[in-house]
Order: sequence, then structure tokens, then C-alpha cells
Amino acid sequence: LQRMLSIAVEVDRSPNCSSCKIADVIFPFILNIPLRSQREAFLNTMDSQLLRCKVLELMFQHSCEAPTNMPLSLAKILYFLSHSVLLHYQEEAAICERWDEMLQYLTLLLLSYQNVVLGHLRSALSERMDLIIKKAKPKLQDDDHITELDIHLNVENFLSRLQQVLGEEPFPLQIREKVHMLQ
Repeated sequence: LQRMLSIAVEVDRSPNCSSCKIADVIFPFILNIPLRSQREAFLNTMDSQLLRCKVLELMFQHSCEAPTNMPLSLAKILYFLSHSVLLHYQEEAAICERWDEMLQYLTLLLLSYQNVVLGHLRSALSERMDLIIKKAKPKLQDDDHITELDIHLNVENFLSRLQQVLGEEPFPLQIREKVHMLQ
């Protein structure tokens, strides 16, 4: 299945458009995957980094208190960190596990996005080969230019939101580690 999805993304002249269409179709099915381990297995085994980005972007758009229409970028990933509420299909998991899963997916989105940009994966396969041969620099968007201050403020905002949810409970170590890794 993963290989077929990857091929489906690449056969079109616009992989970005194809991945959006495919992500729209498979997104409702991902919401119905009952176990975190199954969701992670599905997302981690995706052959197409671009499709993984689109699916994760839809998941976070779905979980935002105020969805944004900015294109996928580093700024949008920071936006997700600051504005995502817990993913809706997680109701039965413990609160810390739900936040942990959200951070896991946000890190996966960041890594996948980096691969998309560095590998020119939004370009058609024929154009991509030329870009790789010419060692072309990655095509960044305006929203990819973020500062350390932006990162710091969004992480602090996330940590304060999480502290409100946890109340007097200390931050679990796994969440601290994931926030540090994401930062």
C-alpha cells in the first residue's frame, strides 16, 4: 500500500497536487485507526515524505483551535505547536500520552518537511533530477525564515499551555525530551 501511494504521488506532473488529493482521501481513515502503535506504524512506513507531510498537516489542521491557511512551512509547524489541541481521536488515552503522541507527530512532520524541501520533492520527478544534478539550493518560502526567538516563544507558549492542563503535576520526562528535540 505504501509503495502504491508513493507511486501515485509521483506519476502526476505535480506531486504536490497529487499528495494533497491522496491525503484528503486517506485522512478520514487515519482518524479511525484505533491504536497509537497502528497510527505510528502507518505514518512511519510511508514511502512518500511529501504525502506524509500532507497527512500530518491535515491532522494538525484538524486539531487546531483556529486553523490557518498559510502554506506548509517552518512557521506553520510552529503555529501547530502553539495552537493544536489534543488530536480528536485520542480520547481514551491518558493526557500525557496524548500530548506525547502529538509531539511525536509534530517532530515527524518537521523531519518530513525538511526532506521535502531538501529533496525538491514538490517538483516533478524529471525536474527534480535536474535540480539534484545541478545541486540547486532548496526553494524556501517566506514562512521558512524563522528566528530563534520565534522558536523560543512558541515553545514557551506550548509549555505554559501544557502546565495549565497538568496543574500541579510535574512535566513527564518523555514530554520534556520531545520538546527539547523539537526545539
